[in-house]
Amino acid sequence: MSQQRRLKEYFILACKGVLMGAADAVPGVSGGTIAFITGIYEELIGSIRRFDLDAVRVLFSQGPRAFWKHVNGNFLLTLLSGIIISLVTFANIVLFMLASYPVMLWSFFFGLILASTWVISRHIPHWDSTYITLFLTGAVLAYLITSLTPTEIPVSAVTVFLSGSIAICAMILPGISGSFILLLLGMYAPVLQAIKDAELAIIGLFGAGCVVGLLSFSRLLNWLFTTHRMPTLAVMSGFLLGSLNKVWPWKYTTAYTLNSHGKQVPLAQDNVSPFVYEALSGQDSFMMASIALLILGVVIVLWMERGQSTNR
Repeated sequence: MSQQRRLKEYFILACKGVLMGAADAVPGVSGGTIAFITGIYEELIGSIRRFDLDAVRVLFSQGPRAFWKHVNGNFLLTLLSGIIISLVTFANIVLFMLASYPVMLWSFFFGLILASTWVISRHIPHWDSTYITLFLTGAVLAYLITSLTPTEIPVSAVTVFLSGSIAICAMILPGISGSFILLLLGMYAPVLQAIKDAELAIIGLFGAGCVVGLLSFSRLLNWLFTTHRMPTLAVMSGFLLGSLNKVWPWKYTTAYTLNSHGKQVPLAQDNVSPFVYEALSGQDSFMMASIALLILGVVIVLWMERGQSTNR
């Protein structure tokens, strides 16, 4: 599992972590998708899975150095460092973009996810009725999940911990956004604000929940990729297609609610065309800029996939 890398390769790995962190900061986009199209997904899942009783035995029988190699520590530390740097750096940027330029932000990520659907699905050499059924099942499930109305739960030690354990499962699964799960639970803003304000207590509880969820869910994913790789890819590509419902750029808010700070926030939104959006909201649809950003998202994914194919 552990791979020898040169300094340049570790730098590239850290950049992939930055991209994963940036994706996970946005509701509707999965860092797992970035990990997959950049070619590190299975190594990531396999490395996380190795934190088990065998790892503990290696630690006490052979020492820290052997333990670190057993869990592929250099890989995980480099990737995690990139993710953390990205989350800390992008927290302010994402909050600003979501508040000021949501249409253009969603357009960019719509392009990313659209291209990622094709990138993952093309790994299945021969589509048959079983794979098509799994693909459609994944698409429908993702569509239904992203159609749910967000709620808001009280921020407490228990809810922060549980939110972390649930959201991390989605964050490492291509097509399902951990940030959107947090949004559904009403915990997206509190967690992002805690990162922005360096509230260590909330960050620590959320991180502990992430660790518990990650260690549990990674074993399931590793088993699926080992024993049912092609069916798993079919479901994942369906997840991606269905999740486009969430990142459609032009949305019209039909209901609002008040958050814990007394601020009015959208509760229910309908996807509409750019022209209907302008008529209903009275705001510019930024259609040309949005289309350009959508195309940019597609090009970036195809470029990353081409680079990864070249390195294989």
